[in-house]
Parts: sequence; structure tokens; C-alpha cells
Amino acid sequence: MDDSLTPLHTVSEPTGSDATEADARAAHLADLRAGCETAFRAVYEAEKGCVYGLLLRLTANPALTADLFQNVWLKLAKHHRQLRPDTNLRAWLCTVARNEWLSQRRAERVDMSRIFTFGLQQTAQHVDAFMAESLDVLNALNRLSDADREVLVLSSVTQLASEQVAAALELNSAALRQRLSRARQRLQQELERAEAAEKTLAGLL
Repeated sequence: MDDSLTPLHTVSEPTGSDATEADARAAHLADLRAGCETAFRAVYEAEKGCVYGLLLRLTANPALTADLFQNVWLKLAKHHRQLRPDTNLRAWLCTVARNEWLSQRRAERVDMSRIFTFGLQQTAQHVDAFMAESLDVLNALNRLSDADREVLVLSSVTQLASEQVAAALELNSAALRQRLSRARQRLQQELERAEAAEKTLAGLL
């Protein structure tokens, strides 16, 4: 895996009643940057579900997800002192998770045979715990391209603002909207194909 420091994401200046909450986040981030174990554990507890869900949707492979999930937190442990005071931790973690996935995908392309092990049988076992979508949607997501899948997952799973999703994908706002619209259309097409295939199969039985 690439061990270079992932680009950081920042939050906008707070206004009004948001100031107190922003001050608390800043104090918590300061503790994390100082190496406070309690702060690290708090971030882990708050963000582990989001990070794991993102990776599981991207990989459709629980075993691989577990490996990449661990790498994300190792990166935070290694680079915590380099975080900026205004870092948005969720955006940072999601960017690291995406980069870990992309690095893994590049490595897999060296041996294409490994890709065909990414079935959905294991994923189905984790649907109740980690996903609200139906298995039909998961199957359809798995048939999409990497680019389509990641923009859909980042936009729907992470609860990041659109500008943060755009930054993670290195896109401007207009390009993000265009990619997301096209990805949604292709997802809908995959769902419609699956439904038609089910009806055809049912007619033959």
C-alpha cells in the first residue's frame, strides 16, 4: 500500500450556535494530534461504522474490507501529528479509505484472476449488520464500474457534504453532479435488468 500522507480536508468557519460545538471538535482534534489514546479511541468509536460501511460497499468483500479498514486506522495512528487544526476527520478517514481501496484495485489488476473471487456470498452475510440496501442493490452496485460505485457510495454512505465528496474524488462540483447522475442512471439500468431476468426465470419455472 502507498504510505504517503493522504490530502486532508478542512471544515468551514463556524457561525452562531455552531461555535461551541466547533470549539469542542477543535479541542478533541488537538488531543488527537497530541497523541492522546482516549481521543483516538473516541474517533474510532464514532467513525468506525462509516469507514467500514464505505469499504464494504466498495470492495463487496468482507475479508478485504477488514484488511483495508485496519490500514486506515494505522494511517491515522502514524500521521495524527500531521493533521491540521481544521481537519474534518470523517472526510480525512473516507479519503484514506478510498485511497486504500484504489491501491488494492491497482494491485489486483496485475492478477485479474483474483477479481473473480469478489463474489457476493460473503457480502450477503453482512447485509443486516452493515447495510440498509437490499441484496439486489448490492448486486447491481457490484456490477458497476469502480468509478460509478465509488461516487455512489461516497455520496450516500459517508454523509459527507458534496464539496467534500468532490474533493475526495478530485472533481469540481459540476463534474461531481454529472458523474453522480450518470452513475445513478447506470445503477437503475442494472436494477431493471435484474428485475427483467427474474421475471423471465420465473416464467420458465
